[in-house]
Amino acid sequence: MAAKAPTEDVRRVIALALDAAFYRAIYEDVGADGDAFGHYARAGWRERRDPAPWFSAQRYLDANPDIAKAGVEPLHHYLTRGRFEGRDVYPSAHADGYFQRGVSAGHAPLWSGEALLAPLPADAPEPPSGVVEAEAPDVRSFGEALAEERAVIAAEFDAAYYLGMNPDVADAGTDPLAHFLMAGWREGRDPSPRFSVRDYLETNPDIVAAGINPLVHYVMAGRAEGRAPKQDLGFRYDVLAGLAPVERRVAGAARATAGIKLGSAAKLAAALAVSRTGLQDLHLTFSHDDYTAHLGGVQLCLQREAARIGKLGRDHLHIFPAAPWPVVRVRGEPGALGVLLNGQPLGAYSAASLAKALGEAAAGPAGRRSFAIHSLLGHSVKETVKLLAAIGLKTGYFWLHDFASLCAGFHLLRDDVEDCAAPPPESAACNVCIYGPWRGRHLAEHEKLFKALDLTVVSPSQPTLDLWRASWNFPTRGEVVLPHAKLVKRTPAPAAEGPFRLGFAGITAAHKGWPVFLALALRFEGDPRYAFIHFGARGIGGLPIEHRPATVTAQAPKAMQQALEAAQLDAVLVWPLCRETFSFTAYEAVAAGAAVLTNPDSGNVAAFVTGGGHGRMLADEARLIELFETGGVLQLARANRKASLYDLKFSGLTVDLLERAA
Repeated sequence: MAAKAPTEDVRRVIALALDAAFYRAIYEDVGADGDAFGHYARAGWRERRDPAPWFSAQRYLDANPDIAKAGVEPLHHYLTRGRFEGRDVYPSAHADGYFQRGVSAGHAPLWSGEALLAPLPADAPEPPSGVVEAEAPDVRSFGEALAEERAVIAAEFDAAYYLGMNPDVADAGTDPLAHFLMAGWREGRDPSPRFSVRDYLETNPDIVAAGINPLVHYVMAGRAEGRAPKQDLGFRYDVLAGLAPVERRVAGAARATAGIKLGSAAKLAAALAVSRTGLQDLHLTFSHDDYTAHLGGVQLCLQREAARIGKLGRDHLHIFPAAPWPVVRVRGEPGALGVLLNGQPLGAYSAASLAKALGEAAAGPAGRRSFAIHSLLGHSVKETVKLLAAIGLKTGYFWLHDFASLCAGFHLLRDDVEDCAAPPPESAACNVCIYGPWRGRHLAEHEKLFKALDLTVVSPSQPTLDLWRASWNFPTRGEVVLPHAKLVKRTPAPAAEGPFRLGFAGITAAHKGWPVFLALALRFEGDPRYAFIHFGARGIGGLPIEHRPATVTAQAPKAMQQALEAAQLDAVLVWPLCRETFSFTAYEAVAAGAAVLTNPDSGNVAAFVTGGGHGRMLADEARLIELFETGGVLQLARANRKASLYDLKFSGLTVDLLERAA
């Protein structure tokens, strides 16, 4: 049968389902601002190009030779027919690399932002004849099916929660319910805090086999059949279920790195020539990412260090992996290094080009030169040593922001859920951990680093240094404790009226304790004794938790402290699963007049809380819940504690040490 010209409904399905950001990022010939839809419709699908991270055109056609033989465009076929016929979909081979490159936060947008039923732009290109078998009943059945499913689950779907948990969907301006129906449930995205897509599919294999949207099934039949919307196995089970093998993460990082276009040594040398001092007075730093583009504790430390270096009139050169890596690189793994000069990006280069350009640009008389390694993740020891040698440096500083020098699992969490305390690498505990096979790499490579350079180890807390020193005998030039901040007493805190206010500050990550805070909020929802508040850049709707914006930057270093103080919090939950080497959050909470609730595995948080009488350390989550059930936590109310407010005095990090040495 001859292929018919596609109708507007057919074009709409392709245009909405195609992920333009993904398509442009993966296929460079399309261009950063190219017409992804037009390219795919004209030629891309015929070339077996993938329209979205979740859909491999090649594998779909390989698995369905009848579709390939008919010359049918695969994405539209799957959405309008294949999914109803039980045909499988396969993720794009480029998906891991795309996510590793940080093109999106966790998930890439699956389509550009039009509502599902919005008309296409007038200038949207017509796919050529033969793109699809465009029979109107197929398209209408697709639209009708979506409309029916939408009506069924609308009351159960929490749009505010979905957008909060999926910032890529919110940023794209996409209708959240349409997103969930089209692709979200296939990606394991939950429609509300009380329904788990993964749990429902794992416990109901018949639903998996039928290819039915799990929430649709639950509302229409599952609830009446007694099927559970969510397993009560705890958040650690969810972490374990989503744990990706380190091998897969490394492979994704390698693919992402291999796709980065590298600049020449000549280009970099020319850029380095335009500096404050001609690199005569230079401070060189290494870390796992671009501290100007990402938020986090290490990034804030580097921002403060860079600011202090600038005040001294020295040049600051920062080197980081252009694509994020989960481990230290070794020979045979591709390297692309991003470069910042005095906070300005200079592009990505090979280590060889970078060493050559550094050697040429810094060939003149040397002034004050120094270096600090804040993280070796994504770096090669051999390359790092050569880069330092190019400018005549061997003596410097190594920061313990985490425990990457002891294990690829730099949080020292066994399978990302349980503190391990860095046991001997040959122990049974390491043998059962996902990071166990990679621990030897990190110990061996850091051993080479410490033998090749004269490094003073800098720890932000004594407990961190004690654990690090007890776990491995690296040869160091010296060891020093330099806290990131200190409390300076200010004034008594005013008493607060109303319910006991419990806060959570920062990112909503499992290893930071967010699921524990969320469980408390859900458990005590409606209890007049308590109010729950989250402070951070983004909030999550649909929860019994108030959100207050707070983002710490170099320009607003006390933004979190000020937000916590303004809320007159009684306590802040600082419940990391991992050993925190310092914890700005704990200091900010106490400075704001709040008590801190923490656990014994929280590293310096536990030492800070117990040593200074700044709150309570509970043995486990059961004891934490009991404290709220009985009302015992009310003893920590501001009025009962006669709380005080403090100022925070931040350190200058490596600059403090350089000034001491001078």
